[in-house]
Amino acid sequence: MSDRYAEVNTVLYRVLFLNLAVAIAKIALGYYTGAVSIISDGFHSLTDSGSNVVALFGVSIARQPPDAEHPYGHRKYETMASLGILVFLVVVLVEVLTAAADRFVNGGTPRVFPEGIALMTLTLVVNLWVVAYELREGRRLKSEVLRADAKHTRSDVLTTGAVLGALMGVWYGYPLLDPMAALLVAGFIGHACWGIAQEASRILADEIVLPERRVREVVQSVPDVLGCEKIRTRGSADYAFLDLHLWLNGNMSLDRAHATSHVVKDRLMTKFPQLVDVVIHIEPPPRPGLGTRDSGLGTASDSDESESGI
Repeated sequence: MSDRYAEVNTVLYRVLFLNLAVAIAKIALGYYTGAVSIISDGFHSLTDSGSNVVALFGVSIARQPPDAEHPYGHRKYETMASLGILVFLVVVLVEVLTAAADRFVNGGTPRVFPEGIALMTLTLVVNLWVVAYELREGRRLKSEVLRADAKHTRSDVLTTGAVLGALMGVWYGYPLLDPMAALLVAGFIGHACWGIAQEASRILADEIVLPERRVREVVQSVPDVLGCEKIRTRGSADYAFLDLHLWLNGNMSLDRAHATSHVVKDRLMTKFPQLVDVVIHIEPPPRPGLGTRDSGLGTASDSDESESGI
């Protein structure tokens, strides 16, 4: 895990440097030309840098090992960092809408020149590379903070493309395209907000991580296992927890039952390397006619359970 977090940090530092360079270039050009679309895009890019800082802070906490107060570790701090990115995006969304409304009301025509269009094109190319790099590394490292940051930057790619189109329109005598592009920027930002909120909420709300069917297949491949039920998973794509009830013969010795449950646990953690821990409750199989459970293998009663586990 420490190596994984070190790699995430390396990616974030590289992207931070590039995002700062892009943001400074856009903001300087925006104020020089008076184009509200460029200024909006520049501050959007600046929040890319801010989100990188938030992500670095979140990852620095998330990489800490479990302790007495956090027995499940600090992994969710990385998810909370992605929510920090969401906050930055919402702030930018409000600023962009305000600037666009002001331009619609008060009017104004920005100055457009070939060098400015060339500079915006260059920032677009840089952003495209950053998105591809972060998405690739986010998938490889299974990091939602990298994926969230890539979504943020991807919205920057779309906004820069829209701004370039608006600048070309202004060049040919259509100044209203400038604030209209700013509104399009707001739409891209809002879409990115929604995507980040969805991914973070799935983790914080403990949505299932592994399909029950796949877990059941692994469990039932172990000799002496009669079935399983109450399969529950939670966590993130790279840091998941699993607990389940395991059915074993009621006449089996405790030592043998304990050893079998360890075999089940080892197979699960081998099959699903993202599992950090597996908790298994051992119980006899259900007695027919005492109520159905979600096991796929018969019926059961809670009164049958014997307390044991790993």
